[in-house]
Amino acid sequence: MKIQLAAFLFLVSQALALDSAKLAAIHPAMEEAVKAKQAAGIVTLVMEKGKVVHHDAAGMADIAKGRAMEKDALFWIASMTKSVNGAAVMTLVDEGKLALDEPASKWLPELANVTVEGGAKPEKPITLRMLLSHTAGIAFPPRKPTDGAISLKSYVATLIKAPLAFQPGSSYEYGFGPTVAGRVIELVSGMKYEDFMRTRLFEPLGMKDTTFHPNDAQRARIARTYKMDEDTRELVPGYNPFVTSDASVQHMPEPAGGLFSTAQDMGRFYAMIANHGELDGKRILSAKSVADMTKPVTAGEKQLNYACGWQCNIETQRVCAAMPVGSFGHGGAFATNGWVDPKSGIVTVFMVQNVLVPDSGKPRDVFQKLVMDAAGITVKPLVAKKGKK
Repeated sequence: MKIQLAAFLFLVSQALALDSAKLAAIHPAMEEAVKAKQAAGIVTLVMEKGKVVHHDAAGMADIAKGRAMEKDALFWIASMTKSVNGAAVMTLVDEGKLALDEPASKWLPELANVTVEGGAKPEKPITLRMLLSHTAGIAFPPRKPTDGAISLKSYVATLIKAPLAFQPGSSYEYGFGPTVAGRVIELVSGMKYEDFMRTRLFEPLGMKDTTFHPNDAQRARIARTYKMDEDTRELVPGYNPFVTSDASVQHMPEPAGGLFSTAQDMGRFYAMIANHGELDGKRILSAKSVADMTKPVTAGEKQLNYACGWQCNIETQRVCAAMPVGSFGHGGAFATNGWVDPKSGIVTVFMVQNVLVPDSGKPRDVFQKLVMDAAGITVKPLVAKKGKK
């Protein structure tokens, strides 16, 4: 009986092994995307049950300098940072120092003094779950010359002085609630935000190239940002506010979108999440916290496809069309993307630096579809339900 069970478990473990021949189709597909000017260069990575099964680079990191894209290129991952920020909050939840559904004013007292647009008082207290899921009412702030120059403490103070856009928990507006949650991490841990992230997540996971402040060696590996010239239809350098003039000029650590990272580093983070909070024998988060953090929330009695720092594919809406229902991840402003399918243990990481480049999402969709094909997973098209207009 034991031999039969062992054989069965072995067969189950091998059943989801990705087809290497089909994975080999990723590189030429990405080269085609580069040829079509959907990106200057692309790095792709696939992990299965904690193991790298594909890691590749295509195109150029810097067209003018003739610098080819390398697998260890650094990218500004923008809003992919939100998922990492959510995980950082959950490490303190695991320790009993924070709770997602208690009033966040317990740790950031100023939140008790906020008002709703029009002068009304909040009907419910703002919670960390609301902050992380964009349902707290924190309005998207106007851009200012001081952005990135002041401290996280001062920036959050300006965010919560502005009236809430809506009653907490009643609606959804994508914005900077996660930044406020990042300030709570500082207050509870007694550490600078970037130091907490480094010591509690990056170092334990071996994410040696994930940082808010790239050093000189890392800066040399940053992939150039590109946009499409409206007249020539050629890819030309684009502006990236997080790439400072030199390593000594540092942008404020932004919990909602300030990290630089590599495909390999982010793959390790997502693999830990896919494995219910553990990687290489190291427990980073409890399985309960991973499940709670990635569970889509409701607001105003409406089911959302957003969780605590994670975009989610739900039955009625898929953020990533090529990935199955029940999977989750996050994209970034410059078309980067990381995704987790917990059922199969598959992780995909797609890295580019595109701003105002048409069809930026197409190569990502092609990449993820090829991965699902290699896994033998059929992702059915989403069919809209009929209802009253």
